Amino acid sequence: MKPLLRSALPAALALLLAPLVSAHAGGAAPLKVIDRLPLGGPGGWDYLSVDAPHRHLFVSRGDRVVVVDLVSGKPVGTITDTAGVHGVAVAEDLGQGFTSNGASASVTVFDLATLKPLGTIAGTGQNPDAILYDAASRHVFTFNGRSASASVIDPAKRAVIATITLPGKPEFAQADGAGHIYVNIEDKAELVELDTRSNAVLHTWSLAPCESPSGLALDNAHHRLFSVCDNRIMVVTDANTGKQVATVAIGDGPDAAAFDPATAMAYSSNGRSGTITVVHEDDADHYTVAATVPTQKSARTMTLDPQTHRLYLSTATPGTKKNARGWPGMLPGSFTVLVVGQP
Repeated sequence: MKPLLRSALPAALALLLAPLVSAHAGGAAPLKVIDRLPLGGPGGWDYLSVDAPHRHLFVSRGDRVVVVDLVSGKPVGTITDTAGVHGVAVAEDLGQGFTSNGASASVTVFDLATLKPLGTIAGTGQNPDAILYDAASRHVFTFNGRSASASVIDPAKRAVIATITLPGKPEFAQADGAGHIYVNIEDKAELVELDTRSNAVLHTWSLAPCESPSGLALDNAHHRLFSVCDNRIMVVTDANTGKQVATVAIGDGPDAAAFDPATAMAYSSNGRSGTITVVHEDDADHYTVAATVPTQKSARTMTLDPQTHRLYLSTATPGTKKNARGWPGMLPGSFTVLVVGQP
C-alpha cells in the first residue's frame, strides 16, 4: 500500500457528488463506527486480513502481525520476525497463512489454527507488499513494489518458483479462483490480468482518468473490479474485457477497497477524509453512492468480514511532529482498529 499523506490533485466535483449521508440505499440501518479496539503498541501498519473460519483478524504492525479474536475483540496472538510486514494471505484449504515481509524480501508461513510459525521462504522480489493465495493454482503470489514484479510461491515446496515482470509498481491484487489475478499498477494507472497457470501477463488495461490506483476489490459473480484512485474516483472495470463501465466519486486519500456480495456494496476507505464511501451496485454497469460513513483521519487500510459484514480499519491519532519523510507521526499508544457495521 502507499503512505497516507501523498500528494493528490483536488477534485471539487467528487466532493460535490459525495455528500455525507447517514444511511444505505433501500432504508437499511446506517453504517457507523460501532466499536474501537485499542491495540496500542509501537510501529506503523498496513493491510488487515480476515480468517473467517477461525474468527481471526490479522493486523500488520511493521515487524509483527497482531492476531485479534473477532468475537471478543481481544488480541490472542502475535506472529513475530516479519520485518517490514505488509499483508497476510490466508489459504484455508492448506490451513496456512503467509506474510509478506517487505524489509527482508521473504514470506513467513504459519499455521492458521495454532498461529505457530512453520517456516520462512526467502527470495521474493524487493519489498513484497500485497500478497494473496490463488486457490486455482494453489500458489501464493507476492507483489513486489521495488522490483515491479510478482513472485510465485509453491507452498508445498516452500520456494519461489517463478517471477512475473509487471509494467510498473503493483498495489492491491485480487484472485477470481478460476486462474486469474488482477493487480493495480500504481505509477502507470493500469490494471493487469495474470494467468496463474502459465504465470504470465494476459492483459494490461488503462484505468484513465484514474490517478495512482491503490485499493482493488472484486465482484466475482458479475466480473467487476473496483479500483480506488488518488483523484477521488472509483473506476469499475469489466474483468472479462477490460472495458471501463463506470466511475464513482469517493473521498480523499483512498487506499483500500472491499466488495460485499451479500449486500451488493463496494467500499472505499479514505484516509485523508476520514470516511468510508459506500457504493451500491444497482446492476453490473450502474453504481450509486449510498452513504459516506465518518471514521477517523488516517483510517486508510480496511478489510471485510464476510460473516458479519463488518469492516475493520487500522488507524491512530496524528500528532504534530513529522518524521523524516515529512509525514505526521502518530501519538504513542494511540493505534486502534475501528469496527464499522450496523448498530
